[in-house]
Amino acid sequence: MVSSQLTRVRLDRWLWAARFFKTRTLAKAAIEGGKIEIDGHKPKVSKEVVIGAKLSIRIGSYEHQIEVTGLADKRGSATIAQRLYQESESSLATREALRAQLRMQRAGLRVPQTRPTKHQRQAIKALKQNQPQDFSPSSSERDTD
Repeated sequence: MVSSQLTRVRLDRWLWAARFFKTRTLAKAAIEGGKIEIDGHKPKVSKEVVIGAKLSIRIGSYEHQIEVTGLADKRGSATIAQRLYQESESSLATREALRAQLRMQRAGLRVPQTRPTKHQRQAIKALKQNQPQDFSPSSSERDTD
């Protein structure tokens, strides 16, 4: 629970209470694995978190840049956990862009490295307009034996 009496809380306990990890063991493994930074430094599991600390948390492909706004040593509801930190706007925007990119990749779409060629643009235009387009070689290019 959020307590006004707390001035410091262990990092692994705070990460668990803020619902970044389901168990303290997972939080501990992330800290030891270098996935967590406090004010630009890699902390130990027993490092105490204070209000105003800036944390960088990497979970999978996503990175959260947050500022601690509250302390808790017990896990509460999700609404209480959301009051324990404030995520930066740039972090949210970066994460949403990455989420959209990963969603496109899972759908089989990849962001092209270069602009489409004239032929590719014509094919895209035909697909958008639902017009069948003949992609076979023209009659002048076919062999006539």
